[in-house]
Amino acid sequence: MIRQPNFVTEDFAYKIIKQVSEKNPHELLQKVQFSRWEEGLCVQMLHVGSYDNEPASFRTMEDFAHQHNVHRIHKVHREIYLTDARRTLPEKLKTVLRFQGMK
Repeated sequence: MIRQPNFVTEDFAYKIIKQVSEKNPHELLQKVQFSRWEEGLCVQMLHVGSYDNEPASFRTMEDFAHQHNVHRIHKVHREIYLTDARRTLPEKLKTVLRFQGMK
């Protein structure tokens, strides 16, 4: 669920996945999918640290949204884990947090 630049097409993405698979085989690479996801207006930030501290990041995001006249649609949100919690110290975890909004 990570946004890609416009030049990354489906064919290009699968070509790169194939190249990575040949150099570093991993069973999860077979499950990677390229798809389009239309969420509309969103507020997003990179949260660095323990998952327990995410509420503070959400407050920051909600304050930002309020300052820009964006209203959070609902409490549903997305969390995209950029680091492996099994191998990363809690204070170094990286998670993209995102929620939908409307003007």
